Amino acid sequence: MPNRYFIADVHLSSTRPTTLALWQRFIQNGPQTGDSLYILGDLFDIWVGDDDDAPLAEQVRHTLRQLTQRGVTLGIQRGNRDFMLGTTFARQIGATLLPDQQVLQVAGLPTLLLHGDQLCTDDHAYQKARRCLRNPCLQWLLRHRSLAARRRIAATYRERSLASQSQRNLDELDAVTTTVLDYLQRYQVRQMIHGHTHRPAVHQHSLPHGQIAYRYVLDEWHPTHASVWVDDGARLYCNRLS
Repeated sequence: MPNRYFIADVHLSSTRPTTLALWQRFIQNGPQTGDSLYILGDLFDIWVGDDDDAPLAEQVRHTLRQLTQRGVTLGIQRGNRDFMLGTTFARQIGATLLPDQQVLQVAGLPTLLLHGDQLCTDDHAYQKARRCLRNPCLQWLLRHRSLAARRRIAATYRERSLASQSQRNLDELDAVTTTVLDYLQRYQVRQMIHGHTHRPAVHQHSLPHGQIAYRYVLDEWHPTHASVWVDDGARLYCNRLS
């Protein structure tokens, strides 16, 4: 039976060549014809638009185009670092750009897929920024700036984000349990897969009527190792890469 692979937070960047090499080996040797790969946000550390012509962007396009051409189904969600990903990029690589919340049957259970930044509702400053950055009008304005201007804006945003995170309590940046429960009940699922928090774990949540829900938090990718969650049709398990 075909496998489904789930990854997030690869943060591809020209400054992280070993992470890029590890990711390329996974793409080339992991999913096979008939399999599916779901990238749940932050494939790129920074994405300035689908017209990006930097060598990294072209390299990733080529790698993913090869993946889909050999018969692997590819779905991509946008994260907080690559919220400017659009349908043009998806079309170029033969992928489907998924909505921010996607319900899918995984290991026999309806499962909610999302990047995970929606769940961090104690981080009020970020949630305000997220609403602004996801505004279609703002994104239209950004897309009509030059590539050079967008790269400067993205670099400034990245620096400010890192500075802000370094001064914050990490618990404030994590998923909020009440928000998780709200999403589970809103989408009528008992399983959730997401990234963003960089706190890999499997959580159990108690739902009404004694039901238990499972939340799988994907790990970020590192220069020498990464984690990939795999659904073989009957179970969801973690596969370690190095």
